[in-house]
Amino acid sequence: MLNIHNLSVSFGGTFLFEEVTFRLGAGDRVGLVGKNGAGKSTMLKILAGDFKPDSGSIATEKEVKMGFLRQDIDFEQGRTVLEEAYQAFEEIKKTEKRIDEINHQLATRTDYESQTYSELIDELSDVNHHYEVLGGYNYVGDTEKILLGLGFKREDFNNQTETFSGGWRMRIELAKLLLQSNDILLLDEPTNHLDIESIIWLEGFLRNFPGVVVIVSHDKMFLDNVTNRTIEISLGKAYDFNKPYSQYLVLREEIREKQLATQKNQAKKIEETEKLIEKFRAKASKASMAQSLIKKLDKVERIEVDEDDNSVMNISFPVSQTPGRVVIEAENVTKAYGDKTILKDISLLVERGSKIAFVGQNGQGKSTFIKAIVNEFKFDGTIKLGHNVQLGYFAQNQAEYLDGEITLLETMINAATDTNRSKVRDMLGSFLFSGDDVEKKVKVLSGGERNRLALCKLLLQPINVLLMDEPTNHLDIKSKNVLKAALQKYEGTLLLVSHDRDFLQGMANVVYEFKDQKIREYLGDINFFLEQRNAMNMREIEKKEVVVNTNANKESKSVSYEDQKKAKSLQNRLSKIESQIKQLEIDIQNDDKALASNYDKHIEDANFFVAYNKKKQELDNLLEDWEAVQIEIDSMQ
Repeated sequence: MLNIHNLSVSFGGTFLFEEVTFRLGAGDRVGLVGKNGAGKSTMLKILAGDFKPDSGSIATEKEVKMGFLRQDIDFEQGRTVLEEAYQAFEEIKKTEKRIDEINHQLATRTDYESQTYSELIDELSDVNHHYEVLGGYNYVGDTEKILLGLGFKREDFNNQTETFSGGWRMRIELAKLLLQSNDILLLDEPTNHLDIESIIWLEGFLRNFPGVVVIVSHDKMFLDNVTNRTIEISLGKAYDFNKPYSQYLVLREEIREKQLATQKNQAKKIEETEKLIEKFRAKASKASMAQSLIKKLDKVERIEVDEDDNSVMNISFPVSQTPGRVVIEAENVTKAYGDKTILKDISLLVERGSKIAFVGQNGQGKSTFIKAIVNEFKFDGTIKLGHNVQLGYFAQNQAEYLDGEITLLETMINAATDTNRSKVRDMLGSFLFSGDDVEKKVKVLSGGERNRLALCKLLLQPINVLLMDEPTNHLDIKSKNVLKAALQKYEGTLLLVSHDRDFLQGMANVVYEFKDQKIREYLGDINFFLEQRNAMNMREIEKKEVVVNTNANKESKSVSYEDQKKAKSLQNRLSKIESQIKQLEIDIQNDDKALASNYDKHIEDANFFVAYNKKKQELDNLLEDWEAVQIEIDSMQ
């Protein structure tokens, strides 16, 4: 379906990735992973045609439809949620308009016996049939089902899109992509603005999607539940495994350990051979033997070990001073925006050392309550902070508060105190900003890098009560794991808002669910909460299978019988080539693993390398054949 061959992209003389090659076929659900700044989003833009690589090629079938969920979206104002979602059905809406026009003409004209009137009736029949083929009688129900699955309520459908936050508008954009009959879905951080229920719903939808899905995500559980393949971009290379993320990590480490062991064994043998060469070189009678050993050594292909980027943040959250037993006491907190009440009579007592998770659908008041604690706006009721309480607040959009026009170093110096201003370079280094990085302007940072900088800046202030609202947004998986470990070790009080199930596991001993203006306490961790709420079945009605007919919107052209025969033959040939390519890729991958695990055995087996090189040559030939057949098919359409 999509062939990527020898893609290279560089910035300022440094390769983001170099000669990356892989192939995507129907049924592939790929997790594209890597550290912040590794090039994941750039790769998605290349696949979507939004960014041109320095070199390499992308070959695809002519009729393939691709949908891309970008991080930046722009809606036309004045449309309701439903109207914006219906933009996914441009052809259906055009057909609807034509049906209305014909019906209007038929209703107003009186020349019933005329030729043109008869032609209108015939056209109406044809247009109605086309409308049915396009799915015109189903799209309204499908749209409502998708919107409900993504967390919208029916009363939201007729509200203007500009009245919703960026996160909710991102959901509308995602709904449009899922409603279109795309063959390939490119999703950049699709869970960033989704609550737990919507994430679970999306997992089910994507598992049943028949085409190709490529996902950039830092949600480990989401990747494990959806993907069947992982491509990691690291240090300019791509590592491709037919495994979901967690299984891939284990396999990747096993292979790397075997490579290291084999490399060590090879190095030992090379050293022994070099000693023999030095020994024989000094003796005239053994000079020919030394030359033979030199030639043999020159032919040895040195085993390379996959590079691994192990750089991670170094975070700790020290407690500034010990506060009183009760750190936060809220009584009858009520907050409304206009006529809409978000929180009503919320009372909550937080004791020193508590680790609390706030969960619930978006818009239920989690962030609002956190903002009330830090006194960001006026509200009814009271919130009292305990003795010696020093709040540290990480907002959901914390990175947006950073000044893009100043450097990282200036950002830290401006926020530092006299006691820690001299330590800001070391602190930046702990968050993986070292050397010339600190002189970069904030505006050039990726979303994950901005989040790291915001976390680093937070540590400049004395803290003993941490309020964190979605701190993992845009952080890569390694960084999330480091942040999680730091928060687990944190001896102060933690109030955490998150929809990331994997991140929440083991983080909190109490969960508060925000729903219908109230809160409900669950005395356990996130798994206990999910069991109690039976989250997997909370939306069974919306989880009915959505059949995505990727061919529904493709009109077949009128062709002769011979052309149909030829097209079918070419398509069969293409399928056969694709099957051979897939098998060869598996065989070559197995040979690579065998070589890594038992190099000594295979280095002595000349037949192994003959067969191995033959397979590689066959693969190159098949890829050329695939491209030639695809071009021939395209020329017939």
